[in-house]
Amino acid sequence: MTSKNSRRAGLAAALILAVGVAGHVPETGRAATAEAVDRSTLRVCADPSNPPFSTEAGDGFENKIAELLAKELGVPVRYTWYPDTMGFIRNTLRARKCDLVMGTTTANELLQNTNPYYRSAYSLVYREDSDLSISSINDPVLKRLKIGAIAATPPIDLLVQNGLLTQLRPYQLLVDTRHYDPGYDVVHDVAIGEIDVGIVWGPIAGYYAKQEDTPLTIVPLHSEAGGPHLDYRITMGVRPNEPEWKREINRLIRKTQPEINRILLDYGVPLLDEMGKPIKP
Repeated sequence: MTSKNSRRAGLAAALILAVGVAGHVPETGRAATAEAVDRSTLRVCADPSNPPFSTEAGDGFENKIAELLAKELGVPVRYTWYPDTMGFIRNTLRARKCDLVMGTTTANELLQNTNPYYRSAYSLVYREDSDLSISSINDPVLKRLKIGAIAATPPIDLLVQNGLLTQLRPYQLLVDTRHYDPGYDVVHDVAIGEIDVGIVWGPIAGYYAKQEDTPLTIVPLHSEAGGPHLDYRITMGVRPNEPEWKREINRLIRKTQPEINRILLDYGVPLLDEMGKPIKP
């Protein structure tokens, strides 16, 4: 899962995938410990153009969750914006330009993961008026349908395993997100009938489905034995040498989890509980 589809998840699918000067943090505002965390503000690094996760306008769900945490801490949020591309962690969190990255997966070795604050999965998207009832890529009905998925994401491997490449319309993964959004394109093409089924990282699928006039069905996929992971636990990220700050963020996640869930569900994110069952609004 790439961070563009994560955030996240991922998709991850990502996970699915967030001010000092050149790594220097002033002594003023530091934690009482040796950890270089500015406690006078919640410093977050994020992509300024990565809906539904984060935007410079502050209308992504990770923006809303950051505001929630900051309110609990009694401080404002301050962002450092950086494109979520190669070098994001190195040039932001590791350079001490922020103290928190909002959405990452447990596989990211460049940072220390907090506890997960949500779990989601790559999801099927199809029109409610299509009379389809699909819950797995193994469903034989897919052999007669047009399927849309983003190249190099985990569902592509399953489509290959199930002999569905001839049904596939691939969408480009690496694009300039200021001008193109492949997740939106997949969902919109389902809505207008260009393709029959889309397979997209859940937060992206649910968010864009809510914006379509055509009612769409979102079905989270289960990871299957021998196949790639399709569901991911999404965490926040802090620097590896800051255990006290990690404990503080974990405390905030525990305290605000019901509010976090409400934010995510409002954005259409298909949430899974610890048993992999959908969490209903």
